[in-house]
Amino acid sequence: MLDRPVIALLARLIDREQWARERLAPFAGRHARFRLAPLPDLVIEVLESGRIGPGSTAAEAAVTLTLAPGALPLVLARREAALGAVQIDGDTELARAIEFLFRNLRWDVEEDLSRVLGDAAAHRIGESARAFGAWQRAAATRLGENVAEYLKEEAGLLVHPYELERFGREVEDVRDAVERLEQRIARLAAR
Repeated sequence: MLDRPVIALLARLIDREQWARERLAPFAGRHARFRLAPLPDLVIEVLESGRIGPGSTAAEAAVTLTLAPGALPLVLARREAALGAVQIDGDTELARAIEFLFRNLRWDVEEDLSRVLGDAAAHRIGESARAFGAWQRAAATRLGENVAEYLKEEAGLLVHPYELERFGREVEDVRDAVERLEQRIARLAAR
């Protein structure tokens, strides 16, 4: 039930880009399975034209891409770290083509909205969404900085980098003093 809208969106993105269809065309007839527990598997089939459609869940998948738990936010944010959270089983060439599409396909939301709402409304919605995203990133950054400051200054659970560096130098000084003492003891014992 959830797979239809996702596949429809992906199909629309691929339909718009000739290079994407050319990239997928050699894999016509093959299925790719995406696993992300606890969601149901998403199975796509590469069609003759390089387009994609819903695949049969009973079909043998040429490649299975299993996303680690917690990887969905990275995927949705299009972070490179999402690629490291994917286990690939099967056809590595098809997996590379899918990775290339992940890196290069872009959804122009404003363009799609402009067809429904008009250019001006779509632009304002896009600007608002970008401003909201920037506000969220800034708020998350400030929250992280405030938590780190609290843990360092108030709770004493974190150490300042300069204190850690100073502690490291003191440990080295003690180690050097112990080595010198061991050498003196060895010289005295040799006499």
